[in-house]
Amino acid sequence: MTRTHVELPDRRSLRPAPRPDPRARVERVEDCPVSFFRYLYAEVGRGYFWLERLRWTEEQIRARLSDAAVSLFLLTVAGAPAGYFELEMHHDGSVEVVYFGLLAEFHGRGLGKYMLTEAVETAWALGASRVWLHTCTLDHPGALANYLGRGFRPFGTETYEANLPD
Repeated sequence: MTRTHVELPDRRSLRPAPRPDPRARVERVEDCPVSFFRYLYAEVGRGYFWLERLRWTEEQIRARLSDAAVSLFLLTVAGAPAGYFELEMHHDGSVEVVYFGLLAEFHGRGLGKYMLTEAVETAWALGASRVWLHTCTLDHPGALANYLGRGFRPFGTETYEANLPD
């Protein structure tokens, strides 16, 4: 696999995408129930080998969600959950988009471009010195193109071997 690290070093670099559906909304999730977090992680990550957090205990999830440096945002379309992103403020002032994705039923509608724009604008509003994330060749085939299309620039790559379940 290849992991690519990308960043937006300043606000001017963002190439925003419009909201493709007037019913689409992004809101911060406060006091997220563990079961809802598990649902989002499992469903958005289905097919992309998002496995690490599937093994997390309720205590690990609660600790993550209660961390002041971490914030969770939900994309809905006409009230239905459509995707989410998780932001983490780091000690160097950067904000990482830790997880980002859509439920499969919402692919191909331009919502990923819009949600990424919202994630970046939210990160800047949190006081980010830069916004960054990483993606890999297991992620959605359009993920890297979306990041580059919004203005992110690669700053590192690594190739590694992963043992994946059948």
